[in-house]
Amino acid sequence: MNRLLKIENLLLFMLTLFIYFYLFKFSLWYFLILLFIPDVSMIGYFINTKVGAYIYNTIHNLLLPIILLIISILVKSNTATMIALIWISHIFMDRSLGFGLKYLDDFKHTHLS
Repeated sequence: MNRLLKIENLLLFMLTLFIYFYLFKFSLWYFLILLFIPDVSMIGYFINTKVGAYIYNTIHNLLLPIILLIISILVKSNTATMIALIWISHIFMDRSLGFGLKYLDDFKHTHLS
């Protein structure tokens, strides 16, 4: 099952790349620069695992970037659309590599492990 979830997320990552580069024709440079910004959320682990997991899971959950994507399309903001797609692609990339949402007990204990 774990392998199937990784493949599923890899395909969703590739779909997001297709939308970002082919449909919207957004910049490769912005993509490369912004792709790992969501990982700054791991800074919460310097406080403790509970705070770290809450912050990490908030940023690595699809709810916020999808809300941003919907709003950005409604208000026709290319910048916000680009950021939302990069954020979504980051989440799918992480999950395709096995980095899932974190449980409160340990950084390595995820919903994909």
